[in-house]
Amino acid sequence: MGNRITSYKEFYHFYLTEHQNRTSRILHFTGTFLVFVLLFLAILDGWGWEWIFLPLVGYGFAWVGHAFFEKNKPATFQYPFWSLISDFKLFFEILFGSKSFDSRKD
Repeated sequence: MGNRITSYKEFYHFYLTEHQNRTSRILHFTGTFLVFVLLFLAILDGWGWEWIFLPLVGYGFAWVGHAFFEKNKPATFQYPFWSLISDFKLFFEILFGSKSFDSRKD
């Protein structure tokens, strides 16, 4: 990425180009789903030990997807807030069917 992205719309377009691999999308989706599970368990447990694993699970699955399947650097390092929002946005778009694990179907 040579030029700095200045709008979320522009960033999300870039984000989608960095998340085209099916396995990577599945890993991102799984990590985000597990974040919700851990968050739910943490709340039920009165904010016990579960909250510690939220970033590890969320980013761990995503970074494996980038390192081994997308073969690119996660946008989190340059655009952390927009990247986090986009992870959740893509999760819900896949969940509700406006996006797919297969990016060719988007």
